[in-house]
Amino acid sequence: MREQVITPRLSGRGGGGGGGRAPRSGEIVQRPARREKGGRAPARSQGGGKLRQALAYFPLIARMTVAVALGVLLFMGYRAAANASFFQARRLDVGGVSRANADEIRAVVRRNVAATGVWKADLSSISADLEKLPWVRAAVVSRVLPDGLRVRVTERVQSAVVRTSNGKFIWVDDDAVSLGAMSPADHMPPFFIRGWDETNTDEGHALNRERVQKYLELSRVWETAGLAGRVSEINLGDLRDVRVQLAGDDSQIEVRLGEKDFDNRLRRALKVLDEEKNKPGGPIITYLVALDRRIDVGTSSGAQLSGDNSNASHNGEAEANVNRTGARETPPARTINQRRDASEANARKEKGSKQKSETLKGDAGKKDQRAKDDKSQVRPRRVG
Repeated sequence: MREQVITPRLSGRGGGGGGGRAPRSGEIVQRPARREKGGRAPARSQGGGKLRQALAYFPLIARMTVAVALGVLLFMGYRAAANASFFQARRLDVGGVSRANADEIRAVVRRNVAATGVWKADLSSISADLEKLPWVRAAVVSRVLPDGLRVRVTERVQSAVVRTSNGKFIWVDDDAVSLGAMSPADHMPPFFIRGWDETNTDEGHALNRERVQKYLELSRVWETAGLAGRVSEINLGDLRDVRVQLAGDDSQIEVRLGEKDFDNRLRRALKVLDEEKNKPGGPIITYLVALDRRIDVGTSSGAQLSGDNSNASHNGEAEANVNRTGARETPPARTINQRRDASEANARKEKGSKQKSETLKGDAGKKDQRAKDDKSQVRPRRVG
């Protein structure tokens, strides 16, 4: 049996550009396995490729597993950190407070963050609760980690004084929000508002905003014209029928201005009033109606004086135009003692009249009773 010898392939030394030596006689030349058509490798090499592919996917799965685990750990750490005492609110910085109550602001903030801590506090909700407090128009809340909160307040501005139905004076801002009772140390505006809606409804609040805007408009105009000092209050209960109560020596006089041209109407009414006060009926004037060019002057005795603003002349005669203008008759301007004396005199007079009336009624009653008795007697009825 012949011995088979497989000689290794020689290196490039002594060989040509890839030729090498020719195989000797009897030597077996090893050739690479032929690939099948379509480029498929032998079956043994396919099994090894699948294993290599499976090993290639393993690092990706490992990375995804590690990422999920890290996410869970971070979430648990976040919850633990947010609920830790490390983030409980210990420092509250409140700024921008002049009229608002700083202690009340701190109490609202602490109540909101007691369960959540600083880290998880709902800043928008805290701001909304703070803006419900008196004098707080806007509140900006921010975190100061790890255990602090900062509050910056924008306060409401006093715009007008309102006289309520029970006689109290309260401040309101330009949005018709009540700011609390007026204190003796506060500076009183030239005049205040009457006719406030106290129902706490959306419709009432809208009307109150309109009243405040009307008040601000008139106060600016009248202060510029030098008329604000002569007005003590403005009645805006009916915005289509604005009335003002005068101040000082004319405090018993009401001026009806209607729904427009308030500046000119008030100026003309005051001009007529100043002229009428020097006349005999001046001390008993109680109201003026300035709805058109004609100024009607009413007195406590029921008489009316009529004036024409075009030539500022007044005839001084009483005219029956109360119903036409719709002027409201106001009570006479009397002192308390005068009213009391008049009331007592009227009571005595009424008592005497009552006694006399009872006497007359007694005599008349007897006569009436006799007449009734006569009529009630039964008379025989005629038959046939």
